[in-house]
Amino acid sequence: MLHIALYQPEIPPNTGNIIRLAANTGAILHLIKPLGFSLDEKQVRRAGLDYYEVERVHVHESWEAFQAEGPKGRLFALSTKGSTGHCEAQFRDGDVLLFGPETRGLPADIREALPQEQVLRIPMRAQSRSLNLSNSVAIVLYEALRQLDFDFEE
Repeated sequence: MLHIALYQPEIPPNTGNIIRLAANTGAILHLIKPLGFSLDEKQVRRAGLDYYEVERVHVHESWEAFQAEGPKGRLFALSTKGSTGHCEAQFRDGDVLLFGPETRGLPADIREALPQEQVLRIPMRAQSRSLNLSNSVAIVLYEALRQLDFDFEE
């Protein structure tokens, strides 16, 4: 089973889309507070909470709480500052895909605490700033699932 971790997400529709993505792929979603919205907001529900998805969402009070109580698999941070392409990583069951907030990305101290090969980058044109968060999660999650022969957890 793969894990998706969103560090301080800010935009409700992105998180709603990722909730639906996690539910449809068997991934577990971890939300790390503070959140830029309430999970009860109408936009989140409309984007992704219209069936059983919420059971696969774990909310952590802080980064430290996530580290203490969250999944223990290898952590891959996604960042425009990464030097390893997301397709270069060799994913395995239990891995955690960590994404930062939409407006600022992951903090340097989190990125720098990981081995360089675990800070991944999605290729894009040089003048591009970033991709939409829910699109980025889908791109990387499906590459990891492809490598695992689309072994969807039930």
